[in-house]
Amino acid sequence: MNIDHIEAFLYVVHYKSTHKAASALFLSQPTVTARIKSLERELGVELFYREGRSVTLSDKGKDFLPFATQIVQTFQQGKKQLEKTQETDDVCIGANGVTAQYFLAYALPKWKEQFPNLRFQLVTGSTATLLEKLESHQIHVAFIQYVHREGIFNELLLDNAVKLVKHCEHPLPQYECIEAKELAQQKLVFFECGAFDWNYVHKMFDIKGVAANIEVRTDHLEVAKAFIRTKNYISFLPQLCVKNELESGEFIEVDIKHLLDMNQHIFLTYKNKDALTSAFWETICHTAKDFERVQMVE
Repeated sequence: MNIDHIEAFLYVVHYKSTHKAASALFLSQPTVTARIKSLERELGVELFYREGRSVTLSDKGKDFLPFATQIVQTFQQGKKQLEKTQETDDVCIGANGVTAQYFLAYALPKWKEQFPNLRFQLVTGSTATLLEKLESHQIHVAFIQYVHREGIFNELLLDNAVKLVKHCEHPLPQYECIEAKELAQQKLVFFECGAFDWNYVHKMFDIKGVAANIEVRTDHLEVAKAFIRTKNYISFLPQLCVKNELESGEFIEVDIKHLLDMNQHIFLTYKNKDALTSAFWETICHTAKDFERVQMVE
């Protein structure tokens, strides 16, 4: 039984006219008439007495009316409930700025394709801020550094080591083992972000008794990259934000592992895994693997 046919029946009853019912339904009169006749054939009764253009409910139509009303009302209530359920399928995600800008911008459209009823709310902040929001249930999951806290779980997701990079046309020679004193002579644009412990960088120079030539400090990754593109500056930057440039050859990594190895990782951090479906958790992990694979190919 077609719900549209029952709805047409109710409109004709209400307006006492197929013409007025058709106008209210934004349909043609023949379409409404055809729906009524189809419903009558299915029920095996005449629902209306027809005299010229006027229509009057038959006795069988009167018997069917309360059931038709209940069917349509139940359908509409079910539809509203589904819409209400879909509206509450919000996923609140916390991430540091680097992860939000370079990974989530790639991942969220893919998650939306697989889970069209999900709506995503993204909150950026420091690890401490996002941990507080996670514990107070303001967010479902966070993409942050590893945190050791009772009741908080971490799953390794992405490699985000800090690399020293320069433009491919920067005059710094490709030393096999560059020394801190050579680096100290280079102009450095320093990206300052709370997600990383930059004290290690300062200590690297302090141990060798030299001071880094920091000419520019910025809290914006793209600004730091813009300075590198002038071919006058080098910079320590998270791997996530320079993968494309390194793969294309525009930027070159300066190997300083003998001086400093800043291993950084992004973890999938949560308090209650049951807050989201297992399928969505699996999708997050698959997307991270695809992201790293795509970045390597590019």
